[in-house]
Formats: sequence, C-alpha cells, structure tokens
Amino acid sequence: MLLGAGALGSGLLLSACTSNSNGDADKANVKATTAASGSTPGKHVTIGFSAPAADHGWMAAITKNAKAQAGQYTDVSFQPAEGTNDVNAQISAVQTLIDKKVDVLVILPFDGKALTSIGAQAMDAGIPVINLDRVFDNSLAYRTWIGGDNYGMGVNAAQYIIKTLKAKGVSKPVIGEIAGIDNLDLTKQRSQGFKEALAKAGFSVSIRQAAQFTADSGQQVMSNVLQARSKLDAVWNHDDDQGIGVEAAIKQAGRSEFFMVGGAGSKHAMQEIKADSGVLKATVIYPSSMSASAVTLARLIGQGKGIGDLVEQEVPTSITLFSATVTKDNVDQYLPLSFT
Repeated sequence: MLLGAGALGSGLLLSACTSNSNGDADKANVKATTAASGSTPGKHVTIGFSAPAADHGWMAAITKNAKAQAGQYTDVSFQPAEGTNDVNAQISAVQTLIDKKVDVLVILPFDGKALTSIGAQAMDAGIPVINLDRVFDNSLAYRTWIGGDNYGMGVNAAQYIIKTLKAKGVSKPVIGEIAGIDNLDLTKQRSQGFKEALAKAGFSVSIRQAAQFTADSGQQVMSNVLQARSKLDAVWNHDDDQGIGVEAAIKQAGRSEFFMVGGAGSKHAMQEIKADSGVLKATVIYPSSMSASAVTLARLIGQGKGIGDLVEQEVPTSITLFSATVTKDNVDQYLPLSFT
C-alpha cells in the first residue's frame, strides 16, 4: 500500500490513503508527507494548479490537499485557478497560468480529451505538466501522469466480495453493482475490473444500474435495485458520496440480508465500517492524496530532482496509486486520512 519515508528518502510519498479536511487529519497528513518529501529548501518553484469545481467530496479534497501540500514547502509558490466544470473556462484558466509563466503546472482536467491541447501548449512553452488522474489523450501533453487505479478498484472490491461469500458458504450469489456515470471511462474501467475478477471465481453481476455520483441518484437507483431483487448477497457501490443515498434506500427498505462494499474512501464510509452496525463492511480506496503527491512531483521536477532512493535521477513519467481495501480490521489506519 505505502512506500515509506525510508524507501523514498527526500522524494515522493506514494500513499494510497486519502486526506481529510479537518484539522487533526490535516496534521496527520502533513506529518506523513513531510517525513518523506524532505524539508531542505531548494530552487524556488511556482506551481500552477487547475481542477474541476469542488462540488463533490472527493474533488473538494483534491484541491484542499494540493494547497496544504504546497504550504509545507518554503520554496514553493502555489497559484490555483478557480475550479470549474466548464471545459472552456478551464482551458482559459490554464492559459492564464501559462501566460504568467509558472514553472510547473498540475492539471486535473474536467475532460482529459478536451484539455489535451492546452496541456501540449504548456509543454511546448517549456512548462512541465503533471497530469492528475483524468489522463490527456496524448502523452506529449504532460511530463508525468499520476492517478488512481480504477480497474484495480473493481478487482479489489470483487476480491473482498469473493472472499466473504466463500467464507459464508455462498456458491451461487446474487451480486448487485451500483456504478457511477456510465459514459465515463473510469466507470467502465471499474466495472470491467469487477466483472473480470468475479468471473475468475465463477461469479457474475446479477443486477447493475448506474447512478450519477450523487446521494440523490444513489438513493433512487438503489431503491430500484431493491425493488427488482427480493434477495441480494452482496453489492458494490462505486462511490462513497453516492453511497450515502444508497445506504438511505437500504435503511428505508429495511433490508439487511446482504453486505456492501463502497468506493473512494470517505470519512462517512469509514465510520460506518468501524461501527460495523450496517451493511457497509468495506470500501476500496481511490486516493485524494494524489493531488498532494502531484504537488510534490511538480516541486521535484521544477528543481530538477528525482525521487529519493530510486536509481534514476528523474521523476517517472507515470505513477498509478494502489487501491487499498479498508475493512474494520484496518480502518483505524485509514480513517485519519479519509475525505469528507
């Protein structure tokens, strides 16, 4: 899950954990990242940052974590653009950062394909780009990509479900899947990983419906699933924010014959897992800490450094973060770093 400070030296902390916005969690995150990223000041680096609007718990944590990480370095100036879900507005915001001649750009594009050209423009102008999570169409548009493992989320959710069902002696389970937004590649990758991992155990998804990554949509879709199936053995919900509505539908229906796995790693989900009083028994992480790691990468690249203790002297061009599975057995390890 975690490459510790000893392995990375003065380089990047590659954490599969997420970050919380409350004070205690921020302090824990700072303590963890500072140990690995090095506090010795180097060449001053101005980092421009652009991401979608913080209208979702995970996305809000992305922006907060990036800002908090930049604040740990005396040799970094952080210049964030206002978050937006309008592609043209984000392109314009990045253009402004290019015109300001920032040293490095960290960009989480609302739409990777649509923002590929502006990423390439920055690279052509000599400004290295850290492409965060939603990947650009062309590798020439970024210096380094860092993001989560959507396929791995599906695989790990399936593996937890398989292990639990086998322990219960269930051989022909009824498995539900509450997906996110179906036209997004990330949703397709999560579902593919889930389907393929289940198939290895001879299991399959019995009922699948897509929601919209919101609590309201989660409640409506889960209500439909519960009405369609009088019995379920397990459910995977792709997103913990969406899962608030999913849980509400389950409680409203008075159903408890199955267990559920969440996705992303919210504080609410982890508290439910720790309490162990409902159907939610696990969640698979999609680390919002990746934005903090992206800022650290930007600093290293801007200073011409590599990741400590790697033989190579340069930062890698691609880093995929691990999707850890959080259960009641390890939730205390992850809860301080969850997102709200």
